[in-house]
Amino acid sequence: MRHSIAITALLGATAIASGALAETQINVLRVAPNEEQKAYYEAIAKAFEAEHEDVNVTFEYIANEAYKSKLPTLLQSDARPDIFYSWGGETLVDQAKAGFLQPIGDMLPDSIAETIPQAAMNAYSVDGSLYGLPLYATEVVFWTNTDLTDKAGIDLDAIKTWDDFLSAVKTLKEANITPIIVGGQDKWPLHFYWSYLALREGGKDIISQAMAGEDGGFENAAFVAAGEDFKQLVDLDPFQPGFMGTTYETSSGMFADGAGAFYLMGDWDYLPMRGRSTSGKGLSDDQLAIVNFPAVSSPVVEGGDAATLGGINGWAVTHSAEPEAVDFLAFMLSAENQRKGAQQQLFIPIVKGTEDALDNPFYARVSKDIANSSHHQIFLDQFLGASVGATVNDISADLAQGVISPEEAAAMVQEAWSFR
Repeated sequence: MRHSIAITALLGATAIASGALAETQINVLRVAPNEEQKAYYEAIAKAFEAEHEDVNVTFEYIANEAYKSKLPTLLQSDARPDIFYSWGGETLVDQAKAGFLQPIGDMLPDSIAETIPQAAMNAYSVDGSLYGLPLYATEVVFWTNTDLTDKAGIDLDAIKTWDDFLSAVKTLKEANITPIIVGGQDKWPLHFYWSYLALREGGKDIISQAMAGEDGGFENAAFVAAGEDFKQLVDLDPFQPGFMGTTYETSSGMFADGAGAFYLMGDWDYLPMRGRSTSGKGLSDDQLAIVNFPAVSSPVVEGGDAATLGGINGWAVTHSAEPEAVDFLAFMLSAENQRKGAQQQLFIPIVKGTEDALDNPFYARVSKDIANSSHHQIFLDQFLGASVGATVNDISADLAQGVISPEEAAAMVQEAWSFR
């Protein structure tokens, strides 16, 4: 009898252990967001788990720069996530061709393709196969401290061209106000200038044409002109002292503390910059305005003035992820969850029909900008792939410090593209 009881107990323990082992674990890796965004993702995870008792969803967050450096190693290891945050572009292409990703097109419900714009789906497709899903669209804009621009007597509505913006910078300098805050240490915030100016100088198709090797590639006159335009700004000494030793996170808090008038950054920083401020509250909506990146007066090629720069940020699925991970990804992208994100002012939703949930006037403005743009260009440091993107960041930082010429900058990007 004792043996029978012991065997029964052992079998019961084995069954319990087997049940525990049978639970599917979904690991999601993301660039560290603010606390509101973390709460949003945790709520989605719990809601999914409530509908799938045998699934456990865990989010892990890594700071921006560390994320970019650690992700390639993680993807090659047994510690790889099932789903990870992605900016799309050539980086996604490289990951797919290296075998790190899993095609998920046949695993998704048909409704997904019907609710997400095709252009956004294309951002997560490689050679016709879908490897992830977009989460939201972003635009890089000049966040503006209206207290400071009003003090200097600047009419923001009058800033239409790059010359107008340079004039505003001069006016701010004369008023002893720091014109621009930037996180130069991380370099990518500086690449926004060169990238935007290239679009303005070369037209909406200049990047794809350069990638195809047309008209001199990245040594095209438009890229040199972009460097010259940027140099005009740099020569005015527009940034805060020590800008090359300032991280993105620090610069974000500095702007929210009122340290400078302009801050070229994505709409995503609306809440984070406040949390990074000394007070934890930052600038109020009444103290903020958005200024779109200006046109150039005499571009090399017409047609770039209505282009926007930003991201179609989303998620990619690794090759070893279980089918439940794809189910969770589809769940995250439901109209209900997209609406919640918009209502909480976390992002601009990508799912069709959810934009009416945008109560925030800044997000509504950005959503309209993207919808009306002639072309929405994904960040060049992601769109061109890791190695070329790093070069774009490097030359932007070098231009900001005045240590290379516009011609040298263009040549360095072309060389990186040729030897990628």
